[in-house]
Amino acid sequence: MWIPTEHEKYGVVLASFRGTVQHGLPLEIGDTVQILEKCEGWYRGFILKNPNVKGIFPSSYIHLKNAHVKNKGQFETVIPDEDSVITEMTSTLRDWGAMWKQLYVKNEGDLFHRLWHVMNEILDLRRQVLVGHLTHDRLRDVKQHITARLDWGNEQLGLDLVPRREFSMVDPDEISVTELYRLMEHRHRKKETSTPASTHHLFVHVKSLMSANLGEELEVFFHIYDGRENRPLSERFFVRLNKSGLPKSPEKTERQCTLFVDLGSSDLRKDVYIVVHIIRIGRMGAGEKKNQCNVQYRRPFGCAVVSIADLLTADSKDDHLLKVYTCNTESEWSQIHENIIKKANSRYNLSGSNTGLAVALQLLHGDIDQLRREYMVLFTRGVSITRKLGFSDVIMPGEMRNDLYITLEKGEFEKGGKSVARNVEITVYVLDIDGQILKGHVAAGSGEPSVDEYHSLVLYHNNSPRWGDQIKLPIPVDMFRGSHVRFEFRHCSTKDKGEKKLFGYSFVPLMQEDGRTLPDGTHELIIHKCEENTSLADCSRYLKLPFSKANLPSNNQTLKGTKESFWITSFLCSTKLTQNGDMLDLLKWRAHPERINDSLSKLKEIDGSEIVKFLQDTLDTLFGILDESSQRYGLKVFDSLVHIINLLQDSKFQHFKPVMDTYIESHFAGALSYRDLIKVLKWYVDRIVDAEHQDHIQQVLKASEYIFKYIIQSRRLFSLATGGQNEEEFRVCIHELFMSIRFFLSQENKGTTPVAQTQAVFLRTFPAIYSELLKIFTVREVAGFVRETLGSLPTTVHPDCPLEAVKLQCIAKTVESQLYINPESRCILLPVVLRVLQAHMQEQRDLVMCAQILSSMLSLIKKEENGTAEPVVSEEVELIVESLLGVLLRTILEISNRPQPAGTSMRLQFQDVTGEFVACLLALLRQMSDKHYQKLLQAFSSKDDLRDFLLHIFTVFRILIRPEMFPKDWTVMRLVTNNVIITTVLYLSDALRKNFLNDKFDYKVWDSYFYLSVIFINQPCLQLESFSPSKRKKILEKYGDMRVMMGCEIFSMWQNLGEHKLNFIPAMIGPFLEVTLVPQPDLRNVMIPIFHDMMDWEQRRSGNFKQVEAKLIDKLDSLMSEGKGDETYRELFNSILLKKIERETWRESGISLIATVTRLMERLLDYRDCMKLGEVDGKKIGCTVSLLNFYKTELNKEEMYIRYIHKLYDLHLKAQNYTEASYTLLLYDELLEWSDRPLREFLNYPMQSEWQRKEYLHLTIIQNFDRGKCWENGIILCRELADQYESYYDYRNLSKMRMMEASLYDKIMDQQRLEPEFFRVGFYGKKFPFFLRNKEFVCRGHDYERLEAFQQRMLNEFPHAIAMQHVNQPDQTIYQADAQYLQIYAVTPIPDSQDVLQRDGVPDNIKSFYKFNHIWRFRYDRPFHKGTKDKENEFKSLWVERTTLTLIQSLPGISRWFEVEKRELVEVSPLENAIEVIENKNLQLRTLITQCQSRQMQNINPLTMCLNGVIDAAVNGGLARYQEAFFVKDYIMNHPEDGEKIGRLRELMFEQAHILEYGLAVHEKFVPQDMRPLHKKLVDQFHLMKSSLGIQEFPAYVRASPVHFTNGSPRTCRNSVPSIISPDGGRGVARRSYPAVNRYSSSSLSSQASNEVSNITGQSESSDEVFNMQPSPSTSSLSSNHSASPNVTSSAPSSARGSPQMAEKHKHSRENACLSPRERPVSAIFPNPLDPAQRAPAHQIGDTTLPRSDPNLSAPDKVRPAPSSWSLDSVKVGMPHSSDSGGRMLCPPVPPRPPYSGSSAKNMRSQSPVPTSRSPQKTTVPPFTPSPTECQSASLVSNSPVLSGSYSSGISSLSRCSVSEASGTEFPTGDHPPHQLPPPTTLPNSVSSSSDEPIRRENKTPPPYSVYERNNPRRPVPLPHSLSIPPQTDPPALPPKPHQLRTGSMKLDGTADPRVPRPRPLPRKVSQL
Repeated sequence: MWIPTEHEKYGVVLASFRGTVQHGLPLEIGDTVQILEKCEGWYRGFILKNPNVKGIFPSSYIHLKNAHVKNKGQFETVIPDEDSVITEMTSTLRDWGAMWKQLYVKNEGDLFHRLWHVMNEILDLRRQVLVGHLTHDRLRDVKQHITARLDWGNEQLGLDLVPRREFSMVDPDEISVTELYRLMEHRHRKKETSTPASTHHLFVHVKSLMSANLGEELEVFFHIYDGRENRPLSERFFVRLNKSGLPKSPEKTERQCTLFVDLGSSDLRKDVYIVVHIIRIGRMGAGEKKNQCNVQYRRPFGCAVVSIADLLTADSKDDHLLKVYTCNTESEWSQIHENIIKKANSRYNLSGSNTGLAVALQLLHGDIDQLRREYMVLFTRGVSITRKLGFSDVIMPGEMRNDLYITLEKGEFEKGGKSVARNVEITVYVLDIDGQILKGHVAAGSGEPSVDEYHSLVLYHNNSPRWGDQIKLPIPVDMFRGSHVRFEFRHCSTKDKGEKKLFGYSFVPLMQEDGRTLPDGTHELIIHKCEENTSLADCSRYLKLPFSKANLPSNNQTLKGTKESFWITSFLCSTKLTQNGDMLDLLKWRAHPERINDSLSKLKEIDGSEIVKFLQDTLDTLFGILDESSQRYGLKVFDSLVHIINLLQDSKFQHFKPVMDTYIESHFAGALSYRDLIKVLKWYVDRIVDAEHQDHIQQVLKASEYIFKYIIQSRRLFSLATGGQNEEEFRVCIHELFMSIRFFLSQENKGTTPVAQTQAVFLRTFPAIYSELLKIFTVREVAGFVRETLGSLPTTVHPDCPLEAVKLQCIAKTVESQLYINPESRCILLPVVLRVLQAHMQEQRDLVMCAQILSSMLSLIKKEENGTAEPVVSEEVELIVESLLGVLLRTILEISNRPQPAGTSMRLQFQDVTGEFVACLLALLRQMSDKHYQKLLQAFSSKDDLRDFLLHIFTVFRILIRPEMFPKDWTVMRLVTNNVIITTVLYLSDALRKNFLNDKFDYKVWDSYFYLSVIFINQPCLQLESFSPSKRKKILEKYGDMRVMMGCEIFSMWQNLGEHKLNFIPAMIGPFLEVTLVPQPDLRNVMIPIFHDMMDWEQRRSGNFKQVEAKLIDKLDSLMSEGKGDETYRELFNSILLKKIERETWRESGISLIATVTRLMERLLDYRDCMKLGEVDGKKIGCTVSLLNFYKTELNKEEMYIRYIHKLYDLHLKAQNYTEASYTLLLYDELLEWSDRPLREFLNYPMQSEWQRKEYLHLTIIQNFDRGKCWENGIILCRELADQYESYYDYRNLSKMRMMEASLYDKIMDQQRLEPEFFRVGFYGKKFPFFLRNKEFVCRGHDYERLEAFQQRMLNEFPHAIAMQHVNQPDQTIYQADAQYLQIYAVTPIPDSQDVLQRDGVPDNIKSFYKFNHIWRFRYDRPFHKGTKDKENEFKSLWVERTTLTLIQSLPGISRWFEVEKRELVEVSPLENAIEVIENKNLQLRTLITQCQSRQMQNINPLTMCLNGVIDAAVNGGLARYQEAFFVKDYIMNHPEDGEKIGRLRELMFEQAHILEYGLAVHEKFVPQDMRPLHKKLVDQFHLMKSSLGIQEFPAYVRASPVHFTNGSPRTCRNSVPSIISPDGGRGVARRSYPAVNRYSSSSLSSQASNEVSNITGQSESSDEVFNMQPSPSTSSLSSNHSASPNVTSSAPSSARGSPQMAEKHKHSRENACLSPRERPVSAIFPNPLDPAQRAPAHQIGDTTLPRSDPNLSAPDKVRPAPSSWSLDSVKVGMPHSSDSGGRMLCPPVPPRPPYSGSSAKNMRSQSPVPTSRSPQKTTVPPFTPSPTECQSASLVSNSPVLSGSYSSGISSLSRCSVSEASGTEFPTGDHPPHQLPPPTTLPNSVSSSSDEPIRRENKTPPPYSVYERNNPRRPVPLPHSLSIPPQTDPPALPPKPHQLRTGSMKLDGTADPRVPRPRPLPRKVSQL
């Protein structure tokens, strides 16, 4: 039985559990679980990161942890009982874990590894904390490390800033918002800026000295030197080096490393240097030979200098190699460093090019304790400390130091009877009072231990040596008295065994008799002469002698006159000894009472460091004097006390304040002093107003804090001693003192008068007095003092008066004082504080200070759950709300609207003050209860005031929601803000309902309310879906989903509006739509029904909801492109609204709107998904096309349509689809006119005229057509642009345009164009995007792309798709499957422009364009056997299944693929198939023979191969098989309807035989000698073939011209030449010749023979695929000996073209790889002629007796109706054709312009278009050819559906417009005019050549993507539907085909050949974009 757990509530998973049992919960190791129930070794519960999934798991897998439960019951929360830092660390590491893996995936290796190290470090620290063995201090350090690393990681990963206090996370509910803000701000600032340290230290590590001439030991001395003042700043650091230049004691690091401590910031400047002196220890001369003398001397070696400023940039320990210099003359040794600094080059030079001192130098910042923590290794390893000379910038109490520094400056010595100067060495000793040498009290520098004596360096032969050696004498304080220093002078002889001979000495006592130490400064000592063997052991002998020339009595001239002297400089740094006599006099005042006055006067002149040394003694002295003679010295003692107190304000001595505090608390004993102190203080205060000089009084007031401390402490001592006597007297004195203070404060002063300054001084110190007064007075009494004192200040305010700012500072300190914290005193002080604050905030002065005060006030107010404080708090809140809420709102508004200052520091201050005020507002609102809101709202006297307040607060809330309000990682602060906002809004919405509805409705307030609600819901920080599960859980537990709360409030308020809802339609549609797009199901369910309401009210108002629809559609596009919305939303929107409108009267139109919006959403979602990074271009393009078409055809949104045109254009350019890019841009181009109408700036287009924009578009499109090798289309646009330039007489541009046009013609003829492949792709299954789902497309492949490559590309684009292995149409299971299926196979294009392709003399370069451009229809053939298959002759049952696909748009177009609109399936009978095969083979033979005759072939192999294939196959039964199959009686009897076709087949056979005979004649002429045997064999076989066919003589129609047939099949040769062929090649119009092609191995008559020939001639294929023939399905089955089963006889699909040197079988297998052998596609490559709807019957074209390549042209011609110009994908637009009387469809190629002929009127054109009436219906009038002389006016016809819009908006209304094209017309020759035309209209400015020519009005809608031009007098151009030109002149007569009956001759009088097509002029839509 499952029992709820009591204590087992929380645990951690020890091992992973799969959860395979029933109701099992899978667990991962490390998961935390909350346990709900237990049962026999099992627990039931959930994982904390996913609380929705509950299940069971074994208890043994769980490690239980102690936890406590909040909110016991269903919604209980378990909180583990552990240190909050541990809890935070655990959850943070879990969050980091997932993100850390993502870093690896994103390849951010650096951060990945750094984070890994930090995580490991945190885990180690966590372990230390959990073990629990750390000391309190160590635990604190560890926690600090942990939190620092957590913050670092959070910052690096972009996670939230965690507010902390004492390393623990802070619960925002438990502290005031202002406190929270300060914590966040503190952490943020700490993160941003580190405060510069005031103390610095220099680390020095000596490595070695590198020099070529070493060999002696060295001593190296470092010190820091001030170049400005020419004095050392520090002691010396001393390192000994051995003879190799390395440290002598390498194991003792403290002897190589030092820290120069306590450098101030002022010491880090350029003229402060590190100076290094190097001394060698050895012989006198560096180059002396080793003599018998073993005495060693300290001799100069060199000096090095480096500026300390050079180290400021280097943080790491950089190694420096210091150059070492030597002085030119030894006498300048003491100044060498100065010379180096001054760069006096003549006085020193380099010691040697290789000499250098290697040292590591590093500057460290912070106090020494901090360094010990941060650089622990440094200190544990050992480092000596080198002190500063003198005290540091800040003197710490308790610091013990007693160092005497002596510098041996110089000496003056006599020769002493020598001929040369002496080599003087000084030995220094320190001796105590007894004359004993003090051992170890002489230090040459830090680093080396102190010694007993010091030997100076020796300067060679110098009687006036200057040493500059500094030594330190660290003598204990107690030994100072009576000690002296002795200097012994010896001459160092370089001869006589190098002895050192004593010749004199000096001495100096360290302390004078009066207790003063040796004064600092230079002392000239007397040199007392002595013999070299004199013993100085008895110092009493010489101590009585004078030691200094300055102290000699005036009568001792003997010593004064001596020239010999010795100079030293002394400097004492002592915390205990003084050199100041005045100080000693004061301290010993009792000994000399008469000097008290002088001593007190001189106290102010004594150095501060001397006073603080003896602070306690000095204070005792002062109060002792005061107690004994207060009347006499009271004022002087008071002034001295003031001086000492103010001395401690100095930053150097501020650390001695605690010393004084300790003194007051523990040592002060002046129980009677308070009377004198109060008396003197009052005396000063009373004289303030009248005094001229306020300086001294200001000093007194500055010290008032400590004066009051002394007064209060003195009174307390007195009370203790007397049992509280004279209490009343004391109170009276204090009251009188405050009365005096209030009087002087109440003086009004203008500007900066001395009294005002004195008032300011007092106010600054006043708050410090409160705590002292509280020691004696009650809280209320002190509060009264403060209130009255502050209240006495003058109320009149001068803005420039500094007193105002000081007053505010005083208030600030008051609010932060202990006095204000007490609720009792707070209620007394609050009104004063509020009054001052209100005044400042209203005038916007000192806002920073105001914000701080308000923050401090509000941080004290806390809502108590219970207790007596509640009413007090409530009252305080009420007071603050009443005084400050309004002004606080106004202040936030003002500072938010101000421009931010430029400077960084100013900007930070600006942000601080804004944030502070915001925090104050939030804190205040959070404290407000229901009662406060009621009082606040009742307080407004009028509706206008309430309205202004609501507008203000809503605006401020909108400001608070702004992303820039807080730094991005302040999520905690944002959530608190939002919680306060929603609480407040709930309170205020009642006021809105009560006061601003019905007749009192106020639109502005309601609009502000709704606007606030919408942006509230859309805030990024409330979008919980984007957060990690743990963060989401925390927020939901604490605040719930605030979006849903606000959404419910919006809905509730909306329902209250009633008829006023109409005011918000359509304005609020966009904002509400944005809210519904938030992915929160509850919110969507609440908000979507509002749209139904809007539709309903709009329907009531205007009878429709067009406005709602328009707004929805506009907003959806922008919102969804931002990433909002999803499939769930689409379904929800659809279902909720459909359900809502079920019972509405306007249900139908509602359903229509919902369906439109839903469809738009589908497309927008697809578009967004496709546009994601990484998606392939094909998907993006297809999706954009779908959306673009939707905007045009279904929504009529012109601006959106144009936007997507440009998006599509950019995609095409990126994918290098230049042709498609051109067609896309044409869509926009066609919306524009050649007019001067101004267009606004739009997308990347500047403001310009319509003409200019259209010109720019034309040029861009031409450029892209050129890049896409679609030159024919470019030519048309060139012509149109040229006409425009010509009409404006812009001949410069006209010339350029004609040259461009000419260059395009050249490119057509000269450049190679690749023939693209076309593929049919079916997308089946529900997993495809909407625009592809269950649709089939035909796609134009890339250059060189064949079927396998295309299939692979598609599978890469759709990696989850499955390739279908058959070509059959899929069934419903595939359509409805939750998968992706791709069905791909190659298809053959069926060109529309058959006439161009069939015309003789048109080069293949031109024909290639018409073969593969503007293709609507594609074909796919599959051979199969119907009925029983005859094994002897399979042709009897070989049928072909032909599938024709018709697209919604022609290819190429705006996309590389278009959807299939219609599928047609026909079966071709065996007889029809045979006719097709023979027709195609005849065409191929004609082409090859023609090329051979015209010398176009380099060799004759292709013709040989083709002849061999046909003749050999025929001999072996090729044609005979057809005879057997179709010419037998049985077949004729059974198929009487095929009689005509059988006749046709017979004709083709005869024709083939005649062509072969002719071909053999040509072959004989050109065949090379080595091929003659083969030729003879072919001739013999041909005779056999003729006899087998029973041919004796050819019929007349065949004989007349056997070869001249049109060769226009899309798969035949490109360059056929019209010529009358004779066997000797009678006509020779030379054309370019092409290399021969051997690609006929699957020839139509025999595969075997052709293979033989292939073996002879070799497999070769021309690069331009001239003869790229492909066989019919039955191709390889024509020979009875070599027939194969239909499964094998599949012909090469179109993808096989152009694969160089690939065997046919490989082409087949490659292209059909994806299909099963049984059902591989067999695509007959020859194009299917036009279907009956688009082709005239074959027998009507030319001579009906001649065979044609297309057997299917028998149906009457149909003209396809033209759809609206707007339809992009809904309907397929047919190509308009003109037909002659015989029904023939003509489509000639783009010809050159005709020569100019006719009158001068021919080239004149109308300059002004003439609009005509709109045509109500679409007409089917065939196009016409105008007379070349007719002037034509360009205009438009359009009957397209339109958009609404206006010119003012810059978007054109696509309204229906109809502008006719008026032009001259002639009837074609013949009896039947094409249509009855209206009477002519006279055109202005036009000249007509014949008055009776009617003006023709056309009303035809152009197909989409059309390129067209007007007013071009030129030959008609056969163009596809999308590129057509109104014809202006007739084509020249074509050379007649043999035996082709002409239907009429070309006339020179301007009558048109009726066969010439006249493409219709295309109307276009005018755009204002």
